[in-house]
Amino acid sequence: MLDYDEEAERYDAWRGGEPRAAAAAEGVLGLVPARARSLLDVACGTGIVTRRLAAGRPGLRVTGLDRAPAMVGHAAARLPGAVVLADGRRLPFQEGEFDAVSSVWLLHLVEDPTDARRIVAECARVLRPGGVYVTTVDKGASHNVGSDIDVVLSSRPQRPASDTAALVASYAVEAGLVPAGQARFAGRGQGRSPRRAIADLRRGWFVTLPPGHPLADEFAARLAALPDQDRPRADPAFTLSAFRKPFPGPFPGSFRDG
Repeated sequence: MLDYDEEAERYDAWRGGEPRAAAAAEGVLGLVPARARSLLDVACGTGIVTRRLAAGRPGLRVTGLDRAPAMVGHAAARLPGAVVLADGRRLPFQEGEFDAVSSVWLLHLVEDPTDARRIVAECARVLRPGGVYVTTVDKGASHNVGSDIDVVLSSRPQRPASDTAALVASYAVEAGLVPAGQARFAGRGQGRSPRRAIADLRRGWFVTLPPGHPLADEFAARLAALPDQDRPRADPAFTLSAFRKPFPGPFPGSFRDG
């Protein structure tokens, strides 16, 4: 697992920067009801997406939250006074406080199903009735674009994905949410070159091949043998799933889609 405090300084540059952030924010906002007035971005990281969520919807009050202090420092510089240091498993907000909640590139990192359930349940808890939770799903599969790099990496040790669409949907239903749509967006600037894949391998990006793993050097050598070492392959395409918190009954004038 990467240390996200250590990653904070280079996080944006290594993950597509502003173009990827713009695509992610556009995808999330496309699933957020037009009348939403407040959004919580859980695991906001450096705030690069969070800032675009705020800028992309006039009148939308956006709050960012992350548990890595260094990430929160970067996010707070982008959104002064609107970022909280906290754990997604225990959100420091009241029930029904937000019209929308997002978690972009979070659940794939959560190996313990109990923690993943808790995060989704907490996101559901702080939603108002009619509100929508939007999250990325199937992140690992999104990076497989059928390139020669993917062919090499296909034989590496695997662990079960913790953010499959079906699994996340089951957590959402357990938390009282109902499916409310899907969207896809491009991970602009994230197409890997062989040399970049080797660098990712060396710094622990691939959780089943951490630095020092007996097979790490073998995979690095196979990646180094590929042609066009500096040519990025295709960008990944990420998937968002949305879930709505139902109204307990008819309440005229309550927050609804628009």
